[in-house]
Amino acid sequence: MATAQKEAWGTRVGLILAMAGNAVGLGNFLRFPVQAVNNGGGAFIIPYLVCFLLMGIPLLWIEWSSGRFGGRFGNHSTPFILDNMTKRAFWKYFGVFGIFTNIAVAGYYCYIESWTMSYVWHSLRGTFDGLSQTQVAQFFADYVDIGKSHTGIPYEAVVFYVLCLGLNTFILSRGLRGVERAAQIGMPLLILFGVFLALRGITLGTSGASAEVPDANAWDGINFLWTPQFDSLSNPKVWLAAAGQIFFTLSVGMGSIHCYAAYVRSKDDIALNAVTSGFTNEFVEVVLGSLIVIPIAAGYLGLDWVKENAGFGMAFQTMPFLFEKWGPLLSAVAGVMWFGLLFFAGITSSLAMGTPWMGFMRDEFGWGRVKGAVSFGLIVLMLGLPTVLFFEHGVFDEYDYWAGTVGLVVFALAETILFAWIWGIDKGWKELNSGADMKVPEVYRFIIKYVTPVLLLFVFIGSLVTPEGNDWQGALASLFSGGGWPLDDSSIVMTIGNSGINKQIAAATEPAQLEALTDRKFFVNMARILLTITFMSLAVLVYIAGQRRARQQKAHT
Repeated sequence: MATAQKEAWGTRVGLILAMAGNAVGLGNFLRFPVQAVNNGGGAFIIPYLVCFLLMGIPLLWIEWSSGRFGGRFGNHSTPFILDNMTKRAFWKYFGVFGIFTNIAVAGYYCYIESWTMSYVWHSLRGTFDGLSQTQVAQFFADYVDIGKSHTGIPYEAVVFYVLCLGLNTFILSRGLRGVERAAQIGMPLLILFGVFLALRGITLGTSGASAEVPDANAWDGINFLWTPQFDSLSNPKVWLAAAGQIFFTLSVGMGSIHCYAAYVRSKDDIALNAVTSGFTNEFVEVVLGSLIVIPIAAGYLGLDWVKENAGFGMAFQTMPFLFEKWGPLLSAVAGVMWFGLLFFAGITSSLAMGTPWMGFMRDEFGWGRVKGAVSFGLIVLMLGLPTVLFFEHGVFDEYDYWAGTVGLVVFALAETILFAWIWGIDKGWKELNSGADMKVPEVYRFIIKYVTPVLLLFVFIGSLVTPEGNDWQGALASLFSGGGWPLDDSSIVMTIGNSGINKQIAAATEPAQLEALTDRKFFVNMARILLTITFMSLAVLVYIAGQRRARQQKAHT
């Protein structure tokens, strides 16, 4: 039987900052600008905002309501939070995603977080002084090549990863107060650093234009991102990308929000808290996130370069080179602020990933904070080290795809159906509005019950059977003409069968290329086996916990 609730958030501001910190992560600054550029800039904005209002906000309310309801019965992790909402025992196994996803994502997320820690150090040391753009990009390539070091420390990437994970473990061992304190320090600094860099991006204008790129203009990047294009409303590819970004940026479909909300007092306002943390995240992402990387890069390298080279690595492979153009002092300050900002964004999110495991082990097996935190750190270390050691073999990407993408969609769809249809929208609506300082618009009752599940189903099916080349119209025409549905290699169905890499292996002509691809396939399959073992092990723990509860309940009757 679950233990009585012993912890609670210290202040409402601390709770909101912790929740916002959970949502505000590396994706706000690394993923959002890239997604926007790759999906047409302003063409991305309208679907993105619509998905936020019709899917993001409803999911926040669903998870806050479910979490507080479960917490009222002493449950602080998703398996038994969901179990509280229905008499069907199998629902708690959907709740396994709420622990598994956090552990698996933390495995590779803390690695990115450790990059930011390392890059703060290198910015202070002046490592990037005088380096060309190619050399800065090569620095990153060398960094993720485990055998190379830029500090004289053997296995530098591993060392920073362990340090980063150790810091997360220490803060988690302090309980909710440690998480809350980290958010109270990290979030204001994150916003301060972000505002400084955003102002620099706005005021750069054409001052960064060089002889090589005389038409470079920072405002071209801003205009590209903020000029709406209504033709995107009919493009399913953009809608899928927008929906995926909402999942990633709000940390919904993970279980961490349930856990945080389980520690909320029974009459605290969750409706306004959810909206506040959601809009704080959107301010950081849409305003600050769009005013740093893209404008600064466009101001020096031109918008055409940005369109061709937009990618996750720009933050590490390009930004240090651009900061160097601001002079020795300002470049060091900008480097510390940029990578410091990313570090605070990362750690406030990764701390949230540890709380579901700790809550589960405390509720079901009586583990204390220190034991829970240390066990989380060790599990993440074992599961995450392959992403560090075999980064270039696709392990990192595999974790991100299955845990950080597919897992989120599956769990979000399941919890929405449970909340609106199994538990019932009447009960859910009552829980959401209990103690609320704001009046939740009545239209959201309809949206949560009908619109959000349909959108989630659309996202899941779209990911499951993505048509070749993302050409939905062509796929439909082919289907109705008897030609079948051509699947893209990026679809879940084809990814399971390693379709893309199998085609590359079949087309390989050079022995070295064939060997590299064969190795990659081995490591990709190894990553999937590790993830499967982790999920099944957690499911077994949930089963054992369920049996313990049943025996305890029987003993009390």
